[in-house]
Amino acid sequence: MRLLATLLLLPVAGFAQNLQQQLQNVATANGLIGMSVVTTCGTGVQDVVHTGKSNVALNINVTDSTRYRIASISKLVAAIGLMRLHEQGLFGLDDDVSTALGFSFRNPAFPTVPITYRMLLSHTSSFQDGTGYADFLNATYSTAPPPPISELALPGGDWYTANLWRTEQPGTYFTYSNANYGIVGTLIEALSGQRFDVYMRQQVLLPLGINGGYNVQDLNSVDDLAVLYRNSTPQADNFNGVMPPAPDLSQYVIGSNGLFFAPQGGLRISALEMARFAILLNNEGTYDGTSLLQPGTVALMLGDEWTWNGSNGDNYYGLFRSWGLGVHRITAQSGGDVVFPGLAMFGHAGEAYGLISDLYVDPATGFGLVFITNGYTPGNAYQFGSTSAFYGVEEDVYAALLQYAVPACSLSANVPHADATNALLLSGDRISWTGTTNIVASLHDVTGRVIARFEMAPGTGRTVPAGTYLVRCMGPGGNLARMWGAW
Repeated sequence: MRLLATLLLLPVAGFAQNLQQQLQNVATANGLIGMSVVTTCGTGVQDVVHTGKSNVALNINVTDSTRYRIASISKLVAAIGLMRLHEQGLFGLDDDVSTALGFSFRNPAFPTVPITYRMLLSHTSSFQDGTGYADFLNATYSTAPPPPISELALPGGDWYTANLWRTEQPGTYFTYSNANYGIVGTLIEALSGQRFDVYMRQQVLLPLGINGGYNVQDLNSVDDLAVLYRNSTPQADNFNGVMPPAPDLSQYVIGSNGLFFAPQGGLRISALEMARFAILLNNEGTYDGTSLLQPGTVALMLGDEWTWNGSNGDNYYGLFRSWGLGVHRITAQSGGDVVFPGLAMFGHAGEAYGLISDLYVDPATGFGLVFITNGYTPGNAYQFGSTSAFYGVEEDVYAALLQYAVPACSLSANVPHADATNALLLSGDRISWTGTTNIVASLHDVTGRVIARFEMAPGTGRTVPAGTYLVRCMGPGGNLARMWGAW
Protein backbone atom coordinates (compact mmCIF):
# COMPACT_ATOMS: atom_id res chain seq x y z
CA MET A 1 0.00 0.00 0.00
CA ARG A 2 1.10 3.60 -0.50
CA LEU A 3 -0.07 7.00 0.66
CA LEU A 4 -1.96 8.71 -2.14
CA ALA A 5 -0.63 12.13 -3.05
CA THR A 6 -4.06 13.53 -3.92
CA LEU A 7 -7.68 12.97 -2.99
CA LEU A 8 -9.09 14.44 -6.19
CA LEU A 9 -9.94 11.06 -7.72
CA LEU A 10 -12.05 9.92 -4.76
CA PRO A 11 -15.77 9.66 -5.65
CA VAL A 12 -17.07 12.55 -3.55
CA ALA A 13 -20.27 12.74 -5.60
CA GLY A 14 -21.04 9.18 -4.57
CA PHE A 15 -21.55 10.29 -0.99
CA ALA A 16 -24.78 12.13 -1.89
CA GLN A 17 -26.19 9.16 -3.79
CA ASN A 18 -25.51 6.82 -0.88
CA LEU A 19 -26.93 9.31 1.60
CA GLN A 20 -30.17 9.63 -0.38
CA GLN A 21 -30.71 5.87 -0.29
CA GLN A 22 -29.74 5.50 3.35
CA LEU A 23 -32.10 8.26 4.47
CA GLN A 24 -34.92 6.75 2.43
CA ASN A 25 -34.27 3.50 4.30
CA VAL A 26 -34.42 5.38 7.61
CA ALA A 27 -37.76 6.98 6.69
CA THR A 28 -39.23 3.63 5.66
CA ALA A 29 -37.95 1.74 8.71
CA ASN A 30 -39.33 4.36 11.09
CA GLY A 31 -42.69 4.80 9.38
CA LEU A 32 -42.19 8.51 8.74
CA ILE A 33 -44.88 10.31 6.77
CA GLY A 34 -42.56 12.98 5.40
CA MET A 35 -38.98 14.01 5.98
CA SER A 36 -36.45 16.66 4.98
CA VAL A 37 -32.71 16.51 5.61
CA VAL A 38 -30.29 19.25 4.58
CA THR A 39 -26.58 19.41 5.30
CA THR A 40 -24.33 22.44 4.95
CA CYS A 41 -20.60 22.74 4.54
CA GLY A 42 -18.79 26.04 4.94
CA THR A 43 -20.89 28.73 3.30
CA GLY A 44 -23.16 26.55 1.19
CA VAL A 45 -25.68 23.72 1.11
CA GLN A 46 -24.18 20.28 0.54
CA ASP A 47 -27.03 17.72 0.57
CA VAL A 48 -30.81 18.00 0.20
CA VAL A 49 -33.01 14.93 0.72
CA HIS A 50 -36.83 14.90 0.88
CA THR A 51 -39.08 11.87 1.23
CA GLY A 52 -42.77 11.18 1.68
CA LYS A 53 -45.82 13.42 1.94
CA SER A 54 -46.31 16.86 3.44
CA ASN A 55 -50.08 16.42 3.14
CA VAL A 56 -51.49 12.91 2.88
CA ALA A 57 -55.12 13.85 2.18
CA LEU A 58 -54.14 16.16 -0.69
CA ASN A 59 -51.34 13.85 -1.89
CA ILE A 60 -48.68 16.58 -1.75
CA ASN A 61 -45.04 15.47 -1.71
CA VAL A 62 -42.37 17.00 0.52
CA THR A 63 -40.25 19.35 -1.62
CA ASP A 64 -37.82 22.25 -1.25
CA SER A 65 -40.87 24.49 -0.75
CA THR A 66 -42.40 22.52 2.12
CA ARG A 67 -42.61 24.56 5.31
CA TYR A 68 -43.00 22.98 8.72
CA ARG A 69 -44.20 24.41 12.02
CA ILE A 70 -40.74 23.85 13.37
CA ALA A 71 -41.46 23.68 17.14
CA SER A 72 -38.72 24.71 19.56
CA ILE A 73 -36.06 25.64 17.02
CA SER A 74 -38.28 28.74 16.89
CA LYS A 75 -36.64 29.68 20.21
CA LEU A 76 -33.18 29.79 18.64
CA VAL A 77 -34.46 32.11 15.90
CA ALA A 78 -36.25 34.30 18.46
CA ALA A 79 -33.00 34.51 20.44
CA ILE A 80 -31.26 35.77 17.30
CA GLY A 81 -33.96 38.43 17.01
CA LEU A 82 -33.43 39.54 20.60
CA MET A 83 -29.64 39.62 20.16
CA ARG A 84 -30.11 41.95 17.18
CA LEU A 85 -31.65 44.41 19.63
CA HIS A 86 -28.77 43.82 22.04
CA GLU A 87 -26.36 44.87 19.29
CA GLN A 88 -28.29 48.13 19.02
CA GLY A 89 -27.52 48.83 22.67
CA LEU A 90 -31.16 48.62 23.77
CA PHE A 91 -30.34 46.37 26.75
CA GLY A 92 -27.50 44.65 28.54
CA LEU A 93 -27.55 40.91 29.06
CA ASP A 94 -27.51 41.40 32.84
CA ASP A 95 -30.16 44.12 32.91
CA ASP A 96 -33.39 43.57 34.84
CA VAL A 97 -36.06 42.69 32.27
CA SER A 98 -38.72 44.33 34.44
CA THR A 99 -37.72 47.71 33.06
CA ALA A 100 -38.76 46.86 29.51
CA LEU A 101 -41.75 44.73 30.53
CA GLY A 102 -43.32 47.50 32.56
CA PHE A 103 -44.02 45.31 35.60
CA SER A 104 -41.90 43.69 38.29
CA PHE A 105 -40.99 40.29 36.87
CA ARG A 106 -39.54 38.60 39.96
CA ASN A 107 -39.68 35.18 41.56
CA PRO A 108 -41.90 35.78 44.62
CA ALA A 109 -39.51 33.70 46.72
CA PHE A 110 -36.59 35.96 45.72
CA PRO A 111 -38.13 39.43 45.34
CA THR A 112 -34.78 41.25 45.48
CA VAL A 113 -33.09 39.16 42.76
CA PRO A 114 -33.46 40.72 39.28
CA ILE A 115 -34.27 38.38 36.40
CA THR A 116 -32.07 39.18 33.44
CA TYR A 117 -32.02 38.67 29.69
CA ARG A 118 -29.16 36.23 30.14
CA MET A 119 -31.27 34.10 32.48
CA LEU A 120 -34.24 34.01 30.11
CA LEU A 121 -32.15 33.03 27.10
CA SER A 122 -30.35 30.28 29.03
CA HIS A 123 -33.47 28.89 30.79
CA THR A 124 -32.12 29.77 34.24
CA SER A 125 -34.68 32.46 35.14
CA SER A 126 -36.64 30.11 37.48
CA PHE A 127 -39.84 30.88 35.47
CA GLN A 128 -41.23 27.61 34.16
CA ASP A 129 -44.23 25.94 32.52
CA GLY A 130 -46.42 25.61 35.60
CA THR A 131 -50.03 24.48 35.50
CA GLY A 132 -51.29 27.96 34.68
CA TYR A 133 -49.27 28.12 31.45
CA ALA A 134 -51.52 25.93 29.24
CA ASP A 135 -54.71 27.75 30.21
CA PHE A 136 -53.04 31.12 29.66
CA LEU A 137 -51.84 29.97 26.22
CA ASN A 138 -55.40 28.97 25.29
CA ALA A 139 -56.67 32.36 26.41
CA THR A 140 -53.92 34.07 24.43
CA TYR A 141 -55.05 32.41 21.20
CA SER A 142 -58.80 32.73 21.78
CA THR A 143 -59.21 36.21 23.26
CA ALA A 144 -59.10 39.60 21.52
CA PRO A 145 -57.06 41.31 22.70
CA PRO A 146 -54.90 38.62 24.32
CA PRO A 147 -54.51 38.98 28.08
CA PRO A 148 -51.26 40.61 29.23
CA ILE A 149 -48.53 38.18 30.22
CA SER A 150 -48.41 39.83 33.65
CA GLU A 151 -51.67 37.95 34.38
CA LEU A 152 -49.62 34.75 34.15
CA ALA A 153 -46.44 35.86 35.90
CA LEU A 154 -47.70 37.92 38.86
CA PRO A 155 -49.28 36.53 42.04
CA GLY A 156 -52.97 37.40 41.92
CA GLY A 157 -53.08 37.22 38.13
CA ASP A 158 -56.00 35.40 36.52
CA TRP A 159 -53.77 32.55 35.30
CA TYR A 160 -51.07 32.65 37.96
CA THR A 161 -50.18 29.39 39.72
CA ALA A 162 -47.46 29.11 42.33
CA ASN A 163 -45.63 26.37 40.42
CA LEU A 164 -44.82 28.79 37.58
CA TRP A 165 -41.81 29.72 39.73
CA ARG A 166 -39.14 27.35 40.94
CA THR A 167 -37.89 27.29 44.50
CA GLU A 168 -34.24 27.80 43.44
CA GLN A 169 -32.79 31.31 43.17
CA PRO A 170 -32.88 32.77 39.64
CA GLY A 171 -29.64 32.20 37.77
CA THR A 172 -28.72 29.02 39.65
CA TYR A 173 -30.88 26.26 38.15
CA PHE A 174 -31.70 25.20 34.56
CA THR A 175 -35.28 24.34 33.62
CA TYR A 176 -36.22 24.26 29.94
CA SER A 177 -39.21 26.60 29.68
CA ASN A 178 -41.62 27.62 26.92
CA ALA A 179 -42.91 30.36 29.21
CA ASN A 180 -39.44 31.94 29.23
CA TYR A 181 -39.75 32.56 25.52
CA GLY A 182 -43.18 34.11 25.93
CA ILE A 183 -41.32 36.70 27.97
CA VAL A 184 -38.59 36.90 25.28
CA GLY A 185 -41.22 37.58 22.60
CA THR A 186 -42.83 40.24 24.79
CA LEU A 187 -39.44 41.90 25.32
CA ILE A 188 -38.77 41.95 21.57
CA GLU A 189 -42.05 43.81 21.08
CA ALA A 190 -41.45 46.22 23.97
CA LEU A 191 -37.92 47.07 22.81
CA SER A 192 -38.61 47.26 19.07
CA GLY A 193 -42.10 48.81 19.15
CA GLN A 194 -43.26 46.22 16.59
CA ARG A 195 -45.41 43.11 16.75
CA PHE A 196 -43.23 40.06 17.25
CA ASP A 197 -44.12 38.48 13.91
CA VAL A 198 -43.49 41.71 12.00
CA TYR A 199 -40.17 42.40 13.70
CA MET A 200 -38.89 38.86 13.15
CA ARG A 201 -39.91 38.89 9.50
CA GLN A 202 -38.35 42.28 8.77
CA GLN A 203 -35.23 42.06 10.91
CA VAL A 204 -34.31 38.36 10.83
CA LEU A 205 -36.09 36.31 8.15
CA LEU A 206 -36.33 38.51 5.06
CA PRO A 207 -32.68 39.70 5.31
CA LEU A 208 -31.73 36.03 4.89
CA GLY A 209 -34.17 35.55 2.01
CA ILE A 210 -36.51 33.46 4.17
CA ASN A 211 -40.20 33.73 3.31
CA GLY A 212 -41.46 31.67 6.22
CA GLY A 213 -42.67 33.34 9.38
CA TYR A 214 -44.36 33.25 12.78
CA ASN A 215 -47.68 34.25 11.19
CA VAL A 216 -49.28 31.75 8.83
CA GLN A 217 -50.77 34.66 6.89
CA ASP A 218 -47.26 35.54 5.68
CA LEU A 219 -46.82 32.25 3.78
CA ASN A 220 -46.95 32.35 -0.01
CA SER A 221 -49.16 29.28 -0.21
CA VAL A 222 -50.92 27.19 2.41
CA ASP A 223 -50.35 24.17 0.14
CA ASP A 224 -46.65 24.42 0.99
CA LEU A 225 -47.40 23.92 4.68
CA ALA A 226 -46.79 20.44 6.06
CA VAL A 227 -49.57 18.86 8.08
CA LEU A 228 -48.23 17.42 11.35
CA TYR A 229 -49.32 13.88 12.23
CA ARG A 230 -49.37 11.34 15.03
CA ASN A 231 -50.37 7.82 13.98
CA SER A 232 -51.33 9.31 10.59
CA THR A 233 -53.90 11.54 12.32
CA PRO A 234 -53.51 15.28 11.67
CA GLN A 235 -52.56 17.29 14.76
CA ALA A 236 -51.71 20.77 13.44
CA ASP A 237 -51.70 22.90 10.28
CA ASN A 238 -54.38 20.79 8.64
CA PHE A 239 -55.95 23.61 6.63
CA ASN A 240 -57.17 21.46 3.70
CA GLY A 241 -55.73 23.84 1.14
CA VAL A 242 -57.54 26.91 2.49
CA MET A 243 -55.73 29.74 4.27
CA PRO A 244 -57.24 30.19 7.76
CA PRO A 245 -58.94 33.50 8.46
CA ALA A 246 -56.67 36.29 9.69
CA PRO A 247 -56.85 36.87 13.44
CA ASP A 248 -58.45 40.02 14.79
CA LEU A 249 -55.48 42.20 15.73
CA SER A 250 -57.37 45.49 15.90
CA GLN A 251 -56.97 45.62 19.68
CA TYR A 252 -53.56 43.94 19.91
CA VAL A 253 -51.31 45.70 22.42
CA ILE A 254 -47.66 45.57 21.37
CA GLY A 255 -45.39 44.58 24.24
CA SER A 256 -48.08 43.03 26.42
CA ASN A 257 -48.07 39.33 25.42
CA GLY A 258 -45.57 38.06 22.86
CA LEU A 259 -46.89 34.50 23.15
CA PHE A 260 -49.59 35.27 20.57
CA PHE A 261 -47.20 34.57 17.69
CA ALA A 262 -45.56 31.61 19.45
CA PRO A 263 -41.88 32.55 19.74
CA GLN A 264 -41.53 29.28 21.65
CA GLY A 265 -42.57 27.06 18.75
CA GLY A 266 -44.60 28.71 15.98
CA LEU A 267 -42.08 29.45 13.22
CA ARG A 268 -43.07 27.93 9.88
CA ILE A 269 -40.02 27.46 7.69
CA SER A 270 -38.57 25.07 5.12
CA ALA A 271 -35.56 22.85 5.71
CA LEU A 272 -33.54 24.81 3.15
CA GLU A 273 -34.46 28.06 4.87
CA MET A 274 -33.46 26.59 8.23
CA ALA A 275 -30.10 25.66 6.74
CA ARG A 276 -29.37 29.36 6.35
CA PHE A 277 -29.26 29.64 10.12
CA ALA A 278 -26.80 26.74 10.23
CA ILE A 279 -24.56 28.57 7.76
CA LEU A 280 -24.98 31.82 9.68
CA LEU A 281 -23.89 30.24 12.99
CA ASN A 282 -20.95 28.50 11.34
CA ASN A 283 -19.80 31.73 9.69
CA GLU A 284 -19.84 34.16 12.62
CA GLY A 285 -23.22 35.69 11.86
CA THR A 286 -22.98 36.06 8.09
CA TYR A 287 -24.99 34.33 5.36
CA ASP A 288 -24.38 34.93 1.65
CA GLY A 289 -22.83 38.33 2.28
CA THR A 290 -25.51 39.45 4.75
CA SER A 291 -24.14 40.07 8.26
CA LEU A 292 -27.11 39.52 10.52
CA LEU A 293 -25.08 39.28 13.73
CA GLN A 294 -21.61 40.40 14.71
CA PRO A 295 -19.01 37.66 15.30
CA GLY A 296 -18.81 38.62 18.97
CA THR A 297 -22.57 38.19 19.33
CA VAL A 298 -22.46 34.69 17.85
CA ALA A 299 -19.61 33.84 20.24
CA LEU A 300 -21.78 35.03 23.15
CA MET A 301 -24.69 32.86 21.99
CA LEU A 302 -22.53 29.76 21.65
CA GLY A 303 -20.75 30.38 24.95
CA ASP A 304 -21.24 28.34 28.12
CA GLU A 305 -23.98 29.91 30.24
CA TRP A 306 -24.98 26.73 32.07
CA THR A 307 -23.46 23.27 32.28
CA TRP A 308 -24.96 20.42 34.26
CA ASN A 309 -22.96 19.44 37.34
CA GLY A 310 -25.25 16.65 38.48
CA SER A 311 -27.70 18.72 40.53
CA ASN A 312 -28.03 22.24 39.08
CA GLY A 313 -30.86 21.61 36.66
CA ASP A 314 -33.23 19.27 34.88
CA ASN A 315 -31.12 17.66 32.15
CA TYR A 316 -34.14 16.02 30.47
CA TYR A 317 -32.92 12.40 30.45
CA GLY A 318 -29.38 13.54 29.66
CA LEU A 319 -30.25 15.53 26.53
CA PHE A 320 -29.66 18.97 28.07
CA ARG A 321 -26.18 19.19 29.57
CA SER A 322 -25.09 22.66 28.53
CA TRP A 323 -26.78 25.82 27.27
CA GLY A 324 -25.77 29.13 25.75
CA LEU A 325 -27.95 32.12 24.87
CA GLY A 326 -30.82 30.42 23.07
CA VAL A 327 -28.46 27.65 21.98
CA HIS A 328 -28.36 23.98 22.99
CA ARG A 329 -24.68 23.10 23.44
CA ILE A 330 -23.95 19.46 22.58
CA THR A 331 -21.23 18.13 24.88
CA ALA A 332 -21.30 14.61 23.38
CA GLN A 333 -21.48 12.87 26.77
CA SER A 334 -21.73 9.13 26.22
CA GLY A 335 -25.32 7.94 26.39
CA GLY A 336 -26.63 11.51 26.53
CA ASP A 337 -26.43 14.49 24.19
CA VAL A 338 -24.60 12.75 21.35
CA VAL A 339 -25.13 13.76 17.74
CA PHE A 340 -21.78 12.46 16.50
CA PRO A 341 -19.53 10.58 18.97
CA GLY A 342 -16.90 12.81 20.53
CA LEU A 343 -17.99 15.95 18.69
CA ALA A 344 -19.25 19.08 20.45
CA MET A 345 -21.95 20.89 18.47
CA PHE A 346 -24.39 23.79 18.81
CA GLY A 347 -28.02 24.31 17.81
CA HIS A 348 -31.51 23.32 18.92
CA ALA A 349 -34.05 20.52 18.75
CA GLY A 350 -37.83 20.62 18.51
CA GLU A 351 -40.82 18.35 19.06
CA ALA A 352 -44.55 19.07 18.86
CA TYR A 353 -47.72 17.59 17.34
CA GLY A 354 -45.80 14.61 15.94
CA LEU A 355 -43.02 16.70 14.39
CA ILE A 356 -39.37 16.25 15.30
CA SER A 357 -36.78 18.80 14.20
CA ASP A 358 -33.04 19.27 14.68
CA LEU A 359 -30.54 21.95 13.69
CA TYR A 360 -26.93 21.45 14.81
CA VAL A 361 -23.62 22.88 13.63
CA ASP A 362 -19.90 22.29 14.11
CA PRO A 363 -18.16 25.65 13.61
CA ALA A 364 -14.75 23.94 13.75
CA THR A 365 -15.40 22.24 10.41
CA GLY A 366 -18.25 24.29 8.97
CA PHE A 367 -20.59 21.28 8.92
CA GLY A 368 -24.28 21.75 9.69
CA LEU A 369 -27.38 19.59 9.64
CA VAL A 370 -31.14 20.04 9.51
CA PHE A 371 -33.54 17.15 10.07
CA ILE A 372 -37.34 17.43 10.09
CA THR A 373 -40.14 14.90 10.01
CA ASN A 374 -43.83 15.82 10.07
CA GLY A 375 -44.92 12.65 11.85
CA TYR A 376 -45.35 8.92 11.83
CA THR A 377 -47.74 6.15 10.82
CA PRO A 378 -49.52 3.78 13.26
CA GLY A 379 -47.17 1.47 15.15
CA ASN A 380 -44.19 3.79 14.69
CA ALA A 381 -44.39 6.14 17.68
CA TYR A 382 -40.97 7.59 18.49
CA GLN A 383 -38.83 5.56 20.89
CA PHE A 384 -35.78 6.68 22.83
CA GLY A 385 -32.54 5.73 21.14
CA SER A 386 -30.09 3.08 22.28
CA THR A 387 -26.90 5.17 22.41
CA SER A 388 -28.04 8.70 23.27
CA ALA A 389 -30.86 10.78 24.74
CA PHE A 390 -32.20 11.49 21.24
CA TYR A 391 -34.94 9.39 19.66
CA GLY A 392 -34.00 6.31 17.70
CA VAL A 393 -35.04 7.90 14.40
CA GLU A 394 -32.71 10.83 15.10
CA GLU A 395 -29.88 8.41 15.86
CA ASP A 396 -30.55 6.69 12.53
CA VAL A 397 -30.38 10.00 10.65
CA TYR A 398 -27.21 11.04 12.46
CA ALA A 399 -25.58 7.70 11.66
CA ALA A 400 -26.31 8.15 7.96
CA LEU A 401 -24.87 11.67 8.03
CA LEU A 402 -21.77 10.49 9.84
CA GLN A 403 -21.18 7.88 7.17
CA TYR A 404 -21.73 10.07 4.14
CA ALA A 405 -22.32 13.79 4.71
CA VAL A 406 -19.59 14.49 7.26
CA PRO A 407 -16.86 12.83 5.17
CA ALA A 408 -18.00 14.67 2.05
CA CYS A 409 -17.75 18.00 3.85
CA SER A 410 -14.30 17.19 5.17
CA LEU A 411 -13.12 16.23 1.70
CA SER A 412 -14.56 19.30 0.03
CA ALA A 413 -13.07 21.62 2.65
CA ASN A 414 -9.57 20.46 1.65
CA VAL A 415 -7.93 22.53 4.40
CA PRO A 416 -5.35 20.47 6.32
CA HIS A 417 -5.12 21.03 10.05
CA ALA A 418 -1.41 21.42 10.82
CA ASP A 419 -1.44 19.32 13.98
CA ALA A 420 -3.38 16.50 12.35
CA THR A 421 -1.24 16.60 9.21
CA ASN A 422 2.00 16.35 11.15
CA ALA A 423 0.85 13.96 13.87
CA LEU A 424 -1.30 11.39 12.02
CA LEU A 425 1.05 8.99 10.29
CA LEU A 426 -0.09 6.50 7.65
CA SER A 427 2.56 3.97 6.86
CA GLY A 428 2.24 0.47 5.44
CA ASP A 429 -0.59 -1.20 7.30
CA ARG A 430 -0.42 1.03 10.36
CA ILE A 431 -1.93 4.29 11.60
CA SER A 432 0.11 6.11 14.26
CA TRP A 433 -0.80 9.14 16.32
CA THR A 434 1.92 11.39 17.74
CA GLY A 435 -0.23 14.37 18.76
CA THR A 436 -0.66 15.59 22.32
CA THR A 437 -4.30 14.65 23.05
CA ASN A 438 -6.46 11.56 22.71
CA ILE A 439 -8.35 11.33 19.43
CA VAL A 440 -11.08 9.19 17.92
CA ALA A 441 -10.02 7.90 14.51
CA SER A 442 -12.41 6.40 11.98
CA LEU A 443 -11.84 4.46 8.79
CA HIS A 444 -14.26 4.83 5.89
CA ASP A 445 -14.42 3.08 2.55
CA VAL A 446 -14.38 5.26 -0.57
CA THR A 447 -18.18 5.64 -0.48
CA GLY A 448 -17.89 7.12 3.00
CA ARG A 449 -19.25 4.14 4.97
CA VAL A 450 -17.67 3.73 8.40
CA ILE A 451 -15.63 0.54 8.61
CA ALA A 452 -14.08 1.02 12.04
CA ARG A 453 -13.81 3.62 14.78
CA PHE A 454 -11.34 3.56 17.67
CA GLU A 455 -9.68 5.80 20.24
CA MET A 456 -5.95 6.55 20.05
CA ALA A 457 -3.76 7.99 22.79
CA PRO A 458 -0.57 9.96 22.02
CA GLY A 459 2.21 7.67 20.87
CA THR A 460 -0.04 4.73 19.97
CA GLY A 461 -0.71 2.99 16.69
CA ARG A 462 -3.21 0.66 15.09
CA THR A 463 -2.76 -2.03 12.44
CA VAL A 464 -5.48 -2.16 9.77
CA PRO A 465 -6.22 -4.57 6.93
CA ALA A 466 -4.94 -3.87 3.45
CA GLY A 467 -7.20 -1.66 1.37
CA THR A 468 -8.09 1.86 0.35
CA TYR A 469 -9.56 4.04 3.07
CA LEU A 470 -10.48 7.52 4.08
CA VAL A 471 -9.14 8.39 7.51
CA ARG A 472 -10.65 10.97 9.84
CA CYS A 473 -9.63 11.98 13.35
CA MET A 474 -11.54 13.98 15.97
CA GLY A 475 -10.16 15.41 19.19
CA PRO A 476 -11.75 16.90 22.32
CA GLY A 477 -12.05 20.31 20.67
CA GLY A 478 -13.86 18.93 17.65
CA ASN A 479 -12.64 17.89 14.21
CA LEU A 480 -8.88 17.86 13.89
CA ALA A 481 -9.18 16.83 10.31
CA ARG A 482 -10.50 18.86 7.53
CA MET A 483 -7.61 16.72 6.36
CA TRP A 484 -8.18 13.22 5.03
CA GLY A 485 -5.75 10.57 3.88
CA ALA A 486 -6.17 7.42 1.84
CA TRP A 487 -3.83 4.55 1.16
